[in-house]
Amino acid sequence: MTGPDERLAQFVFTLRSKGITDERVLTALEKTDRAAFIRGTFAGRSYDDMPLPIECGQTISQPSVVGLMSQALRVGPRDTVLEIGTGSGYQAAVLGRLARRVYTIERFRRLTEAAQARFRALDIHNVTVFTGDGSHGLPAQAPFDRILVTAAAEDPPGPLLAQLREGGIMVVPVGQSDTVQTLIKVTRTAQGLEYDELGPVRFVPLVEGLGDD
Repeated sequence: MTGPDERLAQFVFTLRSKGITDERVLTALEKTDRAAFIRGTFAGRSYDDMPLPIECGQTISQPSVVGLMSQALRVGPRDTVLEIGTGSGYQAAVLGRLARRVYTIERFRRLTEAAQARFRALDIHNVTVFTGDGSHGLPAQAPFDRILVTAAAEDPPGPLLAQLREGGIMVVPVGQSDTVQTLIKVTRTAQGLEYDELGPVRFVPLVEGLGDD
């Protein structure tokens, strides 16, 4: 029977094999227990590198995707990050270990309340959760050094790009269908926006408005 230390070692080995080489990101993932963000029968699969269902028809992303998105953001310890799509709170908790402050928006109040409870239980104090329409971002707290979108849009959302600081980075899945999506890195420079394709992904769609709890 595999013990916790062996599972954790295998977990980190899997992350490295999927291309996650940033030591700060690997440490953040290692120290963020995914089991704390999964309820019920799937909690036992928290070390598996696979997406799992959560409440409100949403999913918790597989750890390697969380790692690759976090790595692409190149979050510095003084950065302020906006996340669109809190879900279970797992990605925000990882970002909280990398950034000075994280603001995260979720359209389902039930998920917002559950994430807030998890952050309190885990003694995470630099992540603030809002219930709202993430497609509009958080203008009152803008501009942001980094923006991470955990739902797929047809194009990088204009209102979010407008809230990105010069020199800032946004990572967002882009695609019109559930099966063909590409992870895009957008960097705001003095000359404009630069786009880089990072690879294929699959996320739930970015939906406007609040969710029905």
